Amino acid sequence: MAFTKFAADFNNRTHAYTTGNALQDLLEPPPEALTVFENGPDSWRVEAYFDADAGDRDIRSELAPYISDPLPPFTQEHVPDLNWVAISQAALPPVRAGRFTVHGSHDRGRIARGPNSILIDAGEAFGTAHHATTLGCLLVIDRLARSRPFANILDLGCGSGVLAIAAAKAMPLSRIIAADMDAQSVNVAAENIRLNGANRQIRVVRAKGIDHPEIRRRLPFELLIANILAGPLIQLAPHLAKAVETNGILVLSGILIPQAKEVAGAYAAKGFVLRRHDRITGWSTLTFARR
Repeated sequence: MAFTKFAADFNNRTHAYTTGNALQDLLEPPPEALTVFENGPDSWRVEAYFDADAGDRDIRSELAPYISDPLPPFTQEHVPDLNWVAISQAALPPVRAGRFTVHGSHDRGRIARGPNSILIDAGEAFGTAHHATTLGCLLVIDRLARSRPFANILDLGCGSGVLAIAAAKAMPLSRIIAADMDAQSVNVAAENIRLNGANRQIRVVRAKGIDHPEIRRRLPFELLIANILAGPLIQLAPHLAKAVETNGILVLSGILIPQAKEVAGAYAAKGFVLRRHDRITGWSTLTFARR
């Protein structure tokens, strides 16, 4: 497949990552591949690869409604028929989130192996920590693990398994179920869990919502994390209300900031109290306690 590459240089890291998130999540159609990387002292470069058949686009104008700061100009060029998705994934830098460092295998030589290092290669399942929703959940897991132990945990919509792995590393006495409705995500998560040495703590299942015998057997959970999307989360509210024990914690993400009020309202009606609302580059992570 031939691609058209749009690229821009930024002198502020936050501005670059905010723009990258907007490119990935708010434009239609989104890029086939995206990289954000340091390109010199005080310089960050955003590169987005679109299917060349989509035609010319004014990316700067498309982004303007979502980005408050002035955007630099974007260059545009046609690139040869190479696997730019794989190339862009290999360029992803490590992400530090609280105690955790999430990195790909291409950075294995530069990242010290330790109890808080998580190896996740970008692939066919969501969750490398570069997205604001995954980052938000990792920061919440880091914070919660410092406040109390959680023995029984569910990661619902686990994607790559990164959140379940983080919970296992932060709470080594916990038992965790990582569930996803997508078969490929289940396979990817199981392999990532094995590579990170967490397969003794984590059981991976394919499930739609909480409808799985292993999940039902372990109800209710002390900690339930669901990084999905606002619409499905609202639909799941009656089911998740039964899945979290009294005084247990529910963490929800995959929610755009304007959607947070509706999601919080749906869960307040089911007996949850909003304890914290974290916002990262347009996305919300909500932490609730079960009454």
